[in-house]
Amino acid sequence: MTTWEYMTTPLLIHNTAAILNNWGKQGWELVQVVTGPEGGLVGYFKRPSGGEGSANAGLDAAAVAARQFGQG
Repeated sequence: MTTWEYMTTPLLIHNTAAILNNWGKQGWELVQVVTGPEGGLVGYFKRPSGGEGSANAGLDAAAVAARQFGQG
């Protein structure tokens, strides 16, 4: 059975394509985009879990993206 890991991230309107392409290159599939609690867009992503050692993979990927897009 496939197990999944999930991740959410804000989507900046002026840089949406670059953000989505970055996550896609890391194996994340966009599942849904919703309006966040503060009015911005939030993307929900999933990818197959890599088994042991991947528990923090989503957090690590989010940290990399935040640095890349000036949010960290």
